[in-house]
Amino acid sequence: MLTITQALFDQIVAHAREDHPDEACGVVAGPEGSGRPERFIPMLNAARSPTFYEFDSGDLLKLYRELDDRDEEPVIIYHSHTATEAYPSRTDVSYANEPGAHYVLVSTADTDDAGPFQFRSFRIVEGVITEEDVKVVEAY
Repeated sequence: MLTITQALFDQIVAHAREDHPDEACGVVAGPEGSGRPERFIPMLNAARSPTFYEFDSGDLLKLYRELDDRDEEPVIIYHSHTATEAYPSRTDVSYANEPGAHYVLVSTADTDDAGPFQFRSFRIVEGVITEEDVKVVEAY
């Protein structure tokens, strides 16, 4: 299960809405080994595409150096889908190289008549997608 604060949840959704119609992407870092998402890090979608996202390689290198310096790790890796449901695509699965991370997808398309967005979390390990529950809390 992914446990996330309301503030982080809101920041991820806001980023997805701001970058629409392009896909948004980013990371939420947390203390190494804690599994607790704490620090919101929006990233630039280098592809600037409504159907694809890509972290800029220079930005990604800088991010991982910063995470190392702060004894943090990516707890959540998120991106948005602008025209489809919040479910990992084949490309998303091929890019999923952090087996301990929660992969959050936010859909800014109303694909299920449940409202203006979907927020779903998955574990993706060795190509296997497992959806998990999301618990939103006020604070940890």
